[in-house]
Amino acid sequence: MKGSYWKYLSILLLLYTVVGGFLMSVPRLAIVNETIRGLYYHVPMWFGMVVLFLLSTYHAVRYLMSNQPQQDIQSVEMAHVGTLFGVLGIVTGMIWANYTWGSPWHGDPKQNGAAIALLIYLAYFVLRGSLDNREQRARLSAVYNIFAFAAMIPLIFIIPRMTSSMHPGNGGNPGFNMYDLDNNMRKVFYPAVIGWILLGYWIASLRIRLRLAEEQIKELEYEKNN
Repeated sequence: MKGSYWKYLSILLLLYTVVGGFLMSVPRLAIVNETIRGLYYHVPMWFGMVVLFLLSTYHAVRYLMSNQPQQDIQSVEMAHVGTLFGVLGIVTGMIWANYTWGSPWHGDPKQNGAAIALLIYLAYFVLRGSLDNREQRARLSAVYNIFAFAAMIPLIFIIPRMTSSMHPGNGGNPGFNMYDLDNNMRKVFYPAVIGWILLGYWIASLRIRLRLAEEQIKELEYEKNN
């Protein structure tokens, strides 16, 4: 995305999310109580993760079609930040679960699916680190990236809905929007989703620019020495 307007938008939305998330009223529900405010941070992390992994897969496909190193760099950096958001999603979910379910980890299908999905993406980075040839590394990891995204979708969005799950909207449980995501929460939740996604893209774009600059420096040093 060109220009800086979306960066300012991200900052404004996240400031609004933090202030509104702590100060605006929320539904008074048994057990959940004030912990429902975690929705503004936990769920948007997953949205951010999925968007970044989707962009990573898109650039992986672009690399396979064009064989341009820049596409590989964009793919891997999107995957890096997507994995960070996934870890933050699991951590914020564990904090929330500790207060509402009694312990940080219950072996819930969605928890297990998210953990497996992240392990698949961690294996993606292991694969990249195990190959020295740049072109081979980029091509194999691009193919694996497509597989990783295809595996993540059923692990997070399909299997938990088919089995018993304590997560809202899964395993027969109604989703938040059916009983407790009231208008006040929507005023914070939707801006939070957009703000966190923009922040993730911003971080990834900075990492991409840094990697491209490093590659240019390496090329200049190579030309200088030869």
